[in-house]
Amino acid sequence: MKKTPDAPAPTAWRKSSYSNGEGAACVEVADRHPGVVPVRDSKNPHGPALVFPISCWSSFVAALKCDELGR
Repeated sequence: MKKTPDAPAPTAWRKSSYSNGEGAACVEVADRHPGVVPVRDSKNPHGPALVFPISCWSSFVAALKCDELGR
C-alpha cells in the first residue's frame, strides 16, 4: 500500500506585535512556511495574503525596529 502525503496543516495566523491595539492597523503573519512569510489584513481574513521571502521580511522588520521608514 502506497502511503499518501499528510495534508498540510491549516495556517495559524497571529497578530503582528506592530499592529495597533485599536484594530485600525492590524497585520497578521503566519509561521512555519519554509522560505516565506505570508501576511494579511486581519480585518479581511478571507481576502488575499501577500507572501514575502524571509530575507525581505526580515529586512523590513529590522527597518521598522530602527525607525528607518519614517513612520
